[in-house]
Amino acid sequence: MPIVKVMDMAGKEVGEITLSDVIFAADVNGAVLHAAVRTYLMNQRQGTQSTLTRTEVSGGGKKPWRQKGTGRARQGSTRAPQWTHGGVALGPKPRDYRLSMNKKQRRVALYSALTTKLAEGNLIVVDEIKTAEYKTKNMVNMINALGGARKPLIVLPEVDAMVIKSCDNIPGAKTALAHTINVYDILNADKFIVSRAAVEKIQEVFA
Repeated sequence: MPIVKVMDMAGKEVGEITLSDVIFAADVNGAVLHAAVRTYLMNQRQGTQSTLTRTEVSGGGKKPWRQKGTGRARQGSTRAPQWTHGGVALGPKPRDYRLSMNKKQRRVALYSALTTKLAEGNLIVVDEIKTAEYKTKNMVNMINALGGARKPLIVLPEVDAMVIKSCDNIPGAKTALAHTINVYDILNADKFIVSRAAVEKIQEVFA
């Protein structure tokens, strides 16, 4: 079982924690990881883009000139795609981009992502993440004390408004709850900063 140092918010070692082999020492499945990230990103798309076809553009009911004898190419409408203000040929229409993964695949992807973060040395366990006031500086100091990160993911066991609001103004920083973490956020973060209580909850929920 992996044993990881537990730090405090000042970056000092205060103990150790033993992590679950099932979650943090799993076989990394690259194909399932790719599928999980693709599914997440596709499901963020609204799919509301739409263009007007020649039948939906107003006007164009009259033939612009007679069929023969003008020397010009024959035209039936000023709303054909080749005309300015004409309809769009083969343009995008509203569609559903959603993809799905079964529960087993989602679990494998999550285990692979967490195992990857631990193997890279980018998983940091903090004894307790808290702040007594709404102050961005407190969270910035914690991130810097833990090695600094451009895109840290800070995972809490439950909603803590002071910590979440204090992180909102930090560029690149993101907060999440232990039971709502997803593969994309884990892989996108360069540091996975998680409280001891959140680790225990992750192991309880996902083991």
